[in-house]
Amino acid sequence: MDSGSGLDPDYSKGKGSGGNGERKFGAFLKRVEPFLPKKDLNPRDLRSWAKKTGFVSGETSTKLGESSNFDQIEPILGRDRPKRGSGIEHVTGSGSGYKSGHGEDMVESLSETAEIENEGGKINRDLENGFYHYPGGRESEDGEWPKPIVMKFGLRDNPGFVPLIYYGLQHYMSLAGSLVLIPLVIVPAMDGSDKDTAAVISTMLLLTGITTILHSYFGTRLPLVQGSSFVYLAPTLVVINSEEFRNLSENKFRGIMRELQGAIIVGSLFQCILGFSGLMSLLLRFINPVVVAPTVAAVGLAFFSYGFPQAGTCVEISIPLLFLLLIFTLYLRGVSLFGHRLFRIYAVPLSALIIWTYAFFLTVGGAYDYKGCNADIPSSNILINECKKHTYTMKHCRTDASNAWKTAPWVRIPYPFQWGFPNFHMRTSIIMIFVSLVASVDSVGTYHSTSMLVNAKRPTRGIVSRGVALEGFCSLLAGIWGSGTGSTTLTENIHTINITKVASRRALVIGAMFLIVLSFVGKLGAILASIPQALAASVLCFIWALTVALGLSNLRYTQTASFRNITIVGVSLFLGLSIPAYFQQYQPLTTLILPSYYLPFGAASSGPFQTGIEQLDFAMNAVLSLNMVVTFLLAFVLDNTVPGSKEERGVYVWSRVEDMEIDPEMQADYSLPRRITQFFGCRCC
Repeated sequence: MDSGSGLDPDYSKGKGSGGNGERKFGAFLKRVEPFLPKKDLNPRDLRSWAKKTGFVSGETSTKLGESSNFDQIEPILGRDRPKRGSGIEHVTGSGSGYKSGHGEDMVESLSETAEIENEGGKINRDLENGFYHYPGGRESEDGEWPKPIVMKFGLRDNPGFVPLIYYGLQHYMSLAGSLVLIPLVIVPAMDGSDKDTAAVISTMLLLTGITTILHSYFGTRLPLVQGSSFVYLAPTLVVINSEEFRNLSENKFRGIMRELQGAIIVGSLFQCILGFSGLMSLLLRFINPVVVAPTVAAVGLAFFSYGFPQAGTCVEISIPLLFLLLIFTLYLRGVSLFGHRLFRIYAVPLSALIIWTYAFFLTVGGAYDYKGCNADIPSSNILINECKKHTYTMKHCRTDASNAWKTAPWVRIPYPFQWGFPNFHMRTSIIMIFVSLVASVDSVGTYHSTSMLVNAKRPTRGIVSRGVALEGFCSLLAGIWGSGTGSTTLTENIHTINITKVASRRALVIGAMFLIVLSFVGKLGAILASIPQALAASVLCFIWALTVALGLSNLRYTQTASFRNITIVGVSLFLGLSIPAYFQQYQPLTTLILPSYYLPFGAASSGPFQTGIEQLDFAMNAVLSLNMVVTFLLAFVLDNTVPGSKEERGVYVWSRVEDMEIDPEMQADYSLPRRITQFFGCRCC
């Protein structure tokens, strides 16, 4: 390392003790006095040095406590280090912060070395490494090392019953778009009625409440909302728009829903086995940010052909909504009202409510009234050509096009197998098995990011496996109740926790209880089912774009300038979009039947994969037409076969079981409830 860095490489290797070492240390002090900072300091040297000595990865057997001489010396100025007291304090009330000790002193020393003051100001050299970089961390005004984001309430904090209600509802309100808009996409595609849409929305609210409570007590115990995920939306649309199911004449909605239920149940059982058997713990060794980032990004990119083509049917609604979302989330994100950043936290529900009201006035004002045309009459039954071309606009833009309010009951309790007993077929089951694997990969990235965001120690591999297994059980419930999609951890949780600064488990549980109660109010589902489809598509455009951004943000744990990493991500994403497009072009008859925004999801029946085994052909054509599956397979193979250091790849580092056994704070964060642990006779399960 250059002399300007202030570190003697020989001394750092342990050669600073005894005779010759003392002479070298004296020379080191002479060289530092006076100290001249260098502008070309390379943080990689520090990171490399720290890794070799074990301060980062802990792979070396030498402990910090053994190097007593060096521990008392400032790495930059060579002077005695002052006493630091208790070291780094925990920033939230959860009590799961970083402990004091030599390791933290060295980290702080490295940060001081990497941040050098010169005449032109302060140059902050951030070690962009997953071990040190905190999601949402930011530089302070005086140029200090980026601090962890400060939570209002930590993982185990209890601010009181009334604040818990407020913060719990706040969390779910900020996720409103992800929780209730999926039925507005899939139910109309299945030729379901407005009443069916309201029923599916109520079912999703019920399942979101139940599964979130289960995950808060028996999963990873991180503050993560479980719900119908966009990971399952694309395969659901593939099944819906396949030739076998779109040609159903009677009870089409119930027939497709029962097929989806059977497939989701099989996929969820696979996920349960993956978690409970311990296979997920082994698989975690091969799942890293370079795999997670493009996979999650592909989940959002899969709907680029659906988003604005649907929203564009009413540009007078969709464009103002998108502008409003961007203004609230970007331009007004720092504006506080009554001490709360309402525009940032409630950007989606607030924007949707404003534009929904605007659309109501357009409807009442006659903007979508056409002479002799009735929006309640299906376009297939309209004989007048003048009306037929306006029917699509009326259905997507009018706020009174839905009759859900008239048909939905005031009280309706969703119950298991409400659409009938599930149908089990190998073709759709294979699809959902692949999708459940992708959902598990998505959740792994969310677990890791969330644990760092809430300033808790990262979970052990066993805890991650337990979380994945419970997600499988939650998807099993979704298949039994018939929500149309599986249940998994919502990626948008990271964004929500980041903007609300609330990570309390209790708040999520209280909010989940409210969701369960609200799911019994049939009229609430009817109100949500009355959202114009163009408005829903516009909100989804924003949410899918956010999903892409959250996925790519996982690359912050890697060396983002690495040619290896950017090549793997670029190739995975490009081919993850291009290969499915190749499979989607084998549908000559479909183009005459399906709308353009459904064409990417109609390849299962007529793709190029033909072996003569009908069930297998259907499954493989469907799987290879899914962007996220192809992207995951490519990224997984490339990242685990192309040589690269752990630092370069940003390999996820999970806590060890031994660490948890001696750390009561970590046990309180992740261990199962006391009665459960006593029943199984383990403290760290």
